[in-house]
Amino acid sequence: MRRRGPGRDFAAEMQTMQRLVFTIEGIQELHRWTHASLGLVLDHVAKIPADDYSKELAGFGFPTLRQQVIHIFNCENTWVMALQKRSYVDRIAGDCPNVPEAKLLQEETRQRTLGYLSGLTEQQLNIPTELRFPDGDTAIHKPSFVLHHVLTHAFHHKGQIVAMCRLLGYPAPDTDLNQFDRIRSVGDF
Repeated sequence: MRRRGPGRDFAAEMQTMQRLVFTIEGIQELHRWTHASLGLVLDHVAKIPADDYSKELAGFGFPTLRQQVIHIFNCENTWVMALQKRSYVDRIAGDCPNVPEAKLLQEETRQRTLGYLSGLTEQQLNIPTELRFPDGDTAIHKPSFVLHHVLTHAFHHKGQIVAMCRLLGYPAPDTDLNQFDRIRSVGDF
């Protein structure tokens, strides 16, 4: 980093130092990878008997596979809608009683986020905005930060789902990032 010297315009220097950490294309790719990875998990969970899909396990904030899955998509929807100054009503277990319903929620969620991203410029992605939530809480974040948070949050809960599957006796296949070369060939996302 250059030091400010005599005659340098501070505002101009700050502008040259400002850089875009996230791009629309980069967030879209991370989003694609995340949902492809979640798709692998949902495909595995679809093979688990319904009773085990809704069986409560101690030690998890969301104690069933179903609640974990729904939470991932509720979170993404809540944040993306807040970025658009709109509210979202969380889905509950009864709204998505099985994996096919959860896959529909995933697709709705994925399309909502991609639609939001398609209307942004790189600058808008990286400028702080005020968020308002239905409970009255507010926050100021860059949309890029919010989306990064949502996607890393999904990976956290995907890990919880994989651990729960193992505890239930249904160890999951590899669902992490190293699967993406194979996923690209499928072309679903």
